[in-house]
Amino acid sequence: MDGRTVPQRTVDVLSSLNADIIALQEVIGAGPDNSGHAAEIGAALGMGWVMASVRHLRGQQFGNVVLSRFPIRQHVQYDLAWRTCEPRGCQRADIAIDDTKTLHLFNVHLGTAYRERKDQAERVATIMKDSRTLPPKILLGDFNEWSGGLATVALTEKLKAIDLGVHLKRRRTYPGILPLLHLDHIYHEGEVEIAGIEIPRTRKSLMASDHLPFLAELKVGFE
Repeated sequence: MDGRTVPQRTVDVLSSLNADIIALQEVIGAGPDNSGHAAEIGAALGMGWVMASVRHLRGQQFGNVVLSRFPIRQHVQYDLAWRTCEPRGCQRADIAIDDTKTLHLFNVHLGTAYRERKDQAERVATIMKDSRTLPPKILLGDFNEWSGGLATVALTEKLKAIDLGVHLKRRRTYPGILPLLHLDHIYHEGEVEIAGIEIPRTRKSLMASDHLPFLAELKVGFE
């Protein structure tokens, strides 16, 4: 929010959350001269990570990142590009909770145009319902939708949504300094119970990102 990109501030905020799994958007990855912020953040947190780059920014990869304290069995990237709009994507990380249990985590950053989001949400919902990946499945990220628009309708037709209003009095996450909009959401399929949700608001979290961190404690059942 001060116009500077400082990975260590991001590390400090994420470290304070003590999360087992983290989903980030708009992360700088590897380039010709350095390994990028994704590798720096992962190493500092001591977490494994995978990146789904959607485009290049000043010669560096740029896109979504999932970090995990659990092993990541498989990583898949889905193209959500729509017409001439900025490239977007959905990444899937298959996370090994133990030898027999796999959590499918989907991390998205949808577009800012109304029709673009609708198309992307429909595609994501179809991806999530693919029978080749078994529940539990969790979809989260920056949906760029702050009201019940067509993207929300497309997702809730096929997936369950976490109603933040039940758990939080204040659920707005953007912009961090003075949150006016609720852009960050969680959807799921399968046995998922909400044990707690927080939107930590600290001096450093206000500066490290234009979104406040969104922390959810989930109890997940496996078939």
